[in-house]
Amino acid sequence: MATPATQMSETVTTALYIGGQVRQTKEQMAIADPAKPGRVVGYAASATPQDVADAVAAAKAAFPAWSKLTPQQRAEMMKAAIEGVPDSPNPFASEDGAILSQENGKVRLEGWVDTLVLQIRWNLALMHADEVGQAKVLKPVPGHIPTETTVSYQPLGVCSIIVPFNWPIAILGAALPHALLAGNTVVVKPALTAPLATARVVQRIAEKLPPGVLNVVTGPDANMSALIRNNDVAKVCFTGSVGGGKKMMEMASGSLTRVTLELGGNDAAIILKDAILDDTHLDRLFAAIYDTTGQICMNAKRVYVHRSRMDEVVNGLSARLQKTKLGYGLDPETTMGPLHSPAQKKFVEELIAEAKAAGAKVLEFGELPGGDMAGGNFVRPAIVVNPDPKLRVVTEEQFGPVIPIIPFDDVEEAIRAANDTWAGLAGSVWSANEEEAHRVASQLATGYIWINDHGATRLDLRAPFGGMKASGMGREQGIHGIRAFQDTRSISHLDPAVLASMQH
Repeated sequence: MATPATQMSETVTTALYIGGQVRQTKEQMAIADPAKPGRVVGYAASATPQDVADAVAAAKAAFPAWSKLTPQQRAEMMKAAIEGVPDSPNPFASEDGAILSQENGKVRLEGWVDTLVLQIRWNLALMHADEVGQAKVLKPVPGHIPTETTVSYQPLGVCSIIVPFNWPIAILGAALPHALLAGNTVVVKPALTAPLATARVVQRIAEKLPPGVLNVVTGPDANMSALIRNNDVAKVCFTGSVGGGKKMMEMASGSLTRVTLELGGNDAAIILKDAILDDTHLDRLFAAIYDTTGQICMNAKRVYVHRSRMDEVVNGLSARLQKTKLGYGLDPETTMGPLHSPAQKKFVEELIAEAKAAGAKVLEFGELPGGDMAGGNFVRPAIVVNPDPKLRVVTEEQFGPVIPIIPFDDVEEAIRAANDTWAGLAGSVWSANEEEAHRVASQLATGYIWINDHGATRLDLRAPFGGMKASGMGREQGIHGIRAFQDTRSISHLDPAVLASMQH
């Protein structure tokens, strides 16, 4: 029998929030607990296509008044709106964090951090309020250009933001405050399989903004196409899989809806011969691989290690994995929860089985939980030592707790191997020589690179973030993230004096 500490007693239900009004739906979606087969965490509203169309219409109706405000006025309202997120200063008293832990599978502390990152990203975005509307004046050029042109920025209109299951509230923070501050109105679509905590948090924020400025809809994907295929939607910001991103582009093409896509990664960590591999650095590397049971887009997915340091890396990670406690996210002793879906569990198990069949050395750790968690989406964390680089555990994004450790002899060989992939989201270089690390980093075809570190916990939330190649397009965070939700407007005035001088 679960104790109150490891399972919340009340079933959570969430509604839609459209045009400043809570809207219940006839149908509801049961949200499964990934750790406990057959358990329902709660019920989310199941929007119809009409509900989705209404949300877009509400955002469209709110746009003129919201976009007419100055960025500073919007920032003031937004600052008040984010109060109460997170819902508690204590991670283990947060209801949002506990709900997210149960619907996602992540440990409770991570559930709370998810909401904290939204607040941090929100407040960092507001620091750009004075920059948002800054214009540039292009002066006439005597003899060539007889006009003075003011280049300013304007919002796009209604924007849809679609977030995934893994860090849904934090990921929302990379786009939502930027879109709103830029003067757009927004419809948020939480993850299909983990919508409860996100819907609650977004509604609380939306209630403090003018009606229609921020709306939230949950429901089956088949009913959501109006968030993309709609002439009234100016932009869709999507975080998810590569396949999902391609589908978004295809759907957006009919209405020429703009897209920002933050897709998967196959991020390489390159550990040079002179890397510092003390406990501090090994702890960072371990977190970069195994946080959120490996389900973070910017986690390290491949580790290239100078051959002379292989044993240190494998032994260092093994020592940490020996302490892994697989279990329920709300249990304070748990260090690693389940994967989110049965399909992902099956995929990761296939990668590990393939590596074993190919003769790679596979080290596995931890014990699968039993009782009401038997048959949950748990996978024992693993290290695959020196696999054939053609194996799928190397070439595909695992999105699970398994990592290939691959030796190299020459740093140029490591750079080539790191770049030889479909992805280009992030990566890292580890070396005692910062100059050499920077030289290597500058040759990696990725959007973001850490030196002697790696992972979401140390992402600079002020810097532009996004991928190269199939990892996506566009950037989020910082002023670049705000500009992604704006376009330029050029207003040109003829200068008669300059024009007259050109005519003589």
